[in-house]
Parts: sequence; C-alpha cells; structure tokens
Amino acid sequence: MTDVIILHGAWHQPAHYTELADLLGARDLSVEVPDLYELSLAESTAKVEAIVSGSSEPPVVVGHSFGGVTAGTVRGAAALVFLAGWILDVDESPAKVLAETPGEPGEGLLALPGADGRLRLDPDDARAKLYGDVDEAVAARAVALLRPEHPSIFDATPTRVSWRDSPSIYLRGQRDRTMVTPLPDRFAGRCSRTEAWDTGHSPYLSRPAAVADLIQRQRTVDSDDDVIDVEA
Repeated sequence: MTDVIILHGAWHQPAHYTELADLLGARDLSVEVPDLYELSLAESTAKVEAIVSGSSEPPVVVGHSFGGVTAGTVRGAAALVFLAGWILDVDESPAKVLAETPGEPGEGLLALPGADGRLRLDPDDARAKLYGDVDEAVAARAVALLRPEHPSIFDATPTRVSWRDSPSIYLRGQRDRTMVTPLPDRFAGRCSRTEAWDTGHSPYLSRPAAVADLIQRQRTVDSDDDVIDVEA
C-alpha cells in the first residue's frame, strides 16, 4: 500500500525529500520517492504507474518542479499535487514552452554544460533561486545533493496527460525565481485548485509541515474549484 508518491525535480534526487517523506510517515502514510534520474518521460510514467497499480487504494502523486511533467501523465492517482511544478499538455515540451515565453533578466536557473555535455547548476545561483527561503544548513545540504542533468530533459513531450481528468492542486511560491513570470499562472490554470504561498521554489524544505498538511488533505479532495492565498 502506497499513500503518497513524491516525484523529484530536475537536478534533484529522492534524498532531497527525506524530511517531507518522514513527516508523512509519522502520520501513518506510506511514501515512495522513486528515482527517475535519466529516465525518459515514458519510462518515468511507467515506473510511477507501476507503483500506483500495486497499491490497494489510489495514492496521491506529488510532482515538484520538473517532477510535475511526469505527475501530469500518471493515470490512476487519487489526486495530483504540483509543488511549483511544470504541467505540460500533449505535444508541449519545456524547450517549446520556454521558447514561446519571454522572461525577465535574472529569471530561470543558471545551468552550465560540463565536459560530458550534462548541465550543472551554478551553486550560488541554485542557493539563491531554489532555496532562497530555506535555512542555511538545510539549503547547503540540498545544494550538495544536486546532480547534473542531460539536456534532453528539456525535450520531454507528453503524448497523453492525466491532469485534465484528475483532482489537482497547484502550490505556487510567490517568491519563486526559477520560472519566467507567465508560467506559474499558465500551469496553475490547468489545476482544479491553486494555493499561493509566500515561499520560494522549495516549500517542501522551507515549510515541510505545511506541505505535509496540504498533501494529506488531498486524500479527501472534492471537486470545488478554489484559489487560496496563504501568507507564510
């Protein structure tokens, strides 16, 4: 039985979500955080759907950042939770969306190609933009855990989506500097509900207990549309 599946963002790994998983576990919820590193979108979707189908009851699927791309394709979830997540439609890719969406100077993450062709985040930029509202010790650990990504992550293109037919909530960080300005509104508009918090891109680290509360509530969601502003 799996109650909650957490899908990590690009450059992230399951270890980033240990505190959130432990908080949910303390509430008697069974949590899985599969490692989707260097899997294609189709492979990631299949891996998560295998966990869903193996559970006696539909779990809540949580997608943080680029983990939202996979979350939005997974069938059979009780609800979808997008933590500053990317939500793509059929035939959209991150590269296509970014090319079509103008941004302001300084928006987005600074990713530098290494000798192996993989993209590495600048540590100082990542500290400021991914974890700007996170305590120093926690942020330092999170930066140390970041790993390089193949540029193909920007080519992930769904051939089907589940977010149209699943109860969903979008958690938007009002201080998030990783996305160009129009995108959070665009992605939030694809969800049943939206909450706006006074946080950055990683509320699972800056407000883990509140995120655990949010996830727990989604196990009994109803169909009413709602937009909620929450002050941290």
